[in-house]
Amino acid sequence: MRFATYSRPSNTLMFNEASDSGLLIAFEGSDGSGKTTQRKLFKAWLDTTEDVVVTKWNSSPIFKPLIKARKAARLLDPATYAVLHAADFRHRYESVIVPSLEDGKIVLADRYAFPGIARDVARGMNRQWSINLYAPVRKPDIVFYFAAPVDVCAGRIAAAREMKFYEAGQDITGLESAYESFLRFTPKVLAEYERLARQFNFVIVDAQRPIYDQHRFIRETYLERMAVAATPSQLQPQLDAFLSQVDV
Repeated sequence: MRFATYSRPSNTLMFNEASDSGLLIAFEGSDGSGKTTQRKLFKAWLDTTEDVVVTKWNSSPIFKPLIKARKAARLLDPATYAVLHAADFRHRYESVIVPSLEDGKIVLADRYAFPGIARDVARGMNRQWSINLYAPVRKPDIVFYFAAPVDVCAGRIAAAREMKFYEAGQDITGLESAYESFLRFTPKVLAEYERLARQFNFVIVDAQRPIYDQHRFIRETYLERMAVAATPSQLQPQLDAFLSQVDV
């Protein structure tokens, strides 16, 4: 059973090659794709043997309050939206990601630079202008991209919470219904994400597969990439035992 395809070699114009002893793994995808659930499961597994640091999108203690306030007041035009999110990323990159990698830690990025670019392009901003806001950055060792249809993501979000104004792209669509706006706006985000996936060689995860199967694939991919030997007979009991202890 296959869950991913590997695309052509990545374009390195945006990235610096790794010069540290750490490991950088990014979890990417639309809101509602399940990437955060899988990032949490993967971290819980890694924590048993590794020193792991997590960094989340839009979580800088300096920029997050400002972005939150601007969003609440609906005062973000596309350019300001882009610049503030890039500034948030840069602060976390320099204060969390780089130092952790230099210390030899594993950094799990619950979204790296890619959502900024995808959302900027979806909002009509120039692609190269957006890339320049983020580049250059350290090249991730693995990027897991969680692919799911827009209506599946929308349904998952709607079942769990109220959709947010900018998340739904209502600043662009002008639609009163957040749900309908999400269905119209998100395909543009995903189109750019898919272009990035081809350009930067993402590992594609079928986000409609059972949580158990996705987690197994992520672990196997990690072990393969890190050249750690683990036969299926060894992996299955570990996976069963681990998943029996976590709430998925």
